[in-house]
Amino acid sequence: MADADRERWDARHAVAVAADAGVPAPPDALRGRTELLPPGGRALDVACGRGTVAVWLAERGFTVDAVDVSPVALEAGRELAAREGVTVRWLLHDLDAGLPDSGPYDLVVCQRFRDPARYPELAARLAPGGLLVVTVLSEVGEGPGPFRAPAGELLAAFGAFEVLHHVERDGEATVVARVNGRSSTSARR
Repeated sequence: MADADRERWDARHAVAVAADAGVPAPPDALRGRTELLPPGGRALDVACGRGTVAVWLAERGFTVDAVDVSPVALEAGRELAAREGVTVRWLLHDLDAGLPDSGPYDLVVCQRFRDPARYPELAARLAPGGLLVVTVLSEVGEGPGPFRAPAGELLAAFGAFEVLHHVERDGEATVVARVNGRSSTSARR
């Protein structure tokens, strides 16, 4: 990622931190379906931003690695984790260069970061039986854009997994899937 991109994200996170310290929260795709979470283990939060999901996972007993390109976002995450009394391993990493070489993980979360070249890497970081939770901006209900996934992109990338939840609407696409299974039309909502 170019320095200009990192600076843009730092500036954006600095404004957000100034306005709101943040509170731990589940990934959007798991709201109302937290029963899908594994009982614990290792978790990877890709493009973690200010760490609200990473801290929420740590509060639930996961050993969490949280990755982002923005030092400002990671510092906000560190402060949130300290305030909540949990430990998260914060990794400064340029995701345009790929995911950090780590894993396997029982849970991989990627929220609002879309790079189809990273999809195989997300899948490869999962342990057998691991859960993948991905939400990206979508063209469905919103129209095309440089950061928006076309209809069906997430199912094409992860449809070989057991799909527990999938939705595309209102400018977002989400998939929640488990390794070692096949997708089930009845499981999609």
